[in-house]
Amino acid sequence: MKPNHAAGLSIISNSLIVLLKFVTGLFTGSVAILSEAIHSSLDLMASVMAYFSVRMSKKPPDRDHPYGHGKIENISGTIETLLIVVAGIWIIIESTKKLLNPEPIHFPIFGVAVMFIGALVNWFVGRIVKRVGEESKSVAMRSNALHLLTDVYSSIGVAASLLLVSITDLYILDPLIGIGIALFIMKEAFQLGKESFQPLLDASLEPEEEEQVRDILQSYADEYIEYHALRTRRSGPEEHIDLHLIVPSEMRVDHAHHLCDQIEGEIQKTFPRAQVLIHVEPEYEKQK
Repeated sequence: MKPNHAAGLSIISNSLIVLLKFVTGLFTGSVAILSEAIHSSLDLMASVMAYFSVRMSKKPPDRDHPYGHGKIENISGTIETLLIVVAGIWIIIESTKKLLNPEPIHFPIFGVAVMFIGALVNWFVGRIVKRVGEESKSVAMRSNALHLLTDVYSSIGVAASLLLVSITDLYILDPLIGIGIALFIMKEAFQLGKESFQPLLDASLEPEEEEQVRDILQSYADEYIEYHALRTRRSGPEEHIDLHLIVPSEMRVDHAHHLCDQIEGEIQKTFPRAQVLIHVEPEYEKQK
């Protein structure tokens, strides 16, 4: 499945789940269900943003954006993070109000059923989106999948709390679970923000990824003198890798060019969307 199709599927499923949770939350009077409805609304926003950011990030480089549009996905993920934090604060405020003034919940078993339905749908769609995100190396799709799969656990948690309320009549459990959900999704926001924001600062690839690049360069070590100034960064689903390669002074230009093509090809086998730039230097430059 293509990334934009997977994002479209998540938009449809999230729209139905948000509507169902909001109606159920208002009907039962459960702040935990309303909190979950807000959580799912964020999932819907994430799905919409993922859909448009994936499409825009695929636009080819142009005069104003010579390095492409990949960072649109990172901007999308960062905005999602801020939305999650704001929603988490709102949930805590509303849950605290209900904690101080507990109210009965109507038909909690109905809420349990809705939560389990929502969890099942999000588990199914989340697995699809996660697989597509990993295959396409799309940070927006992986962020969207993270939203969906964490919603599964929080929905199950709400269902369990409502089940306890129906058995024990301890209505205080409802706002306590609401606060727990808020803390959970704010922790999720921190993880998402770290992954999305770092590329905006042109942070290097992960150490293990850079080590893969070095291993590829080492496999051609008998054909060049040395390399230096290796730099890496990520932009949306793409990796940008550049370095200086020192070759023997007598090496012909066409041979040096062929060597660079080989190295670039090997790197792109490991990183299919990588943009690789190799600056060739003759040996005498090293001696200056």
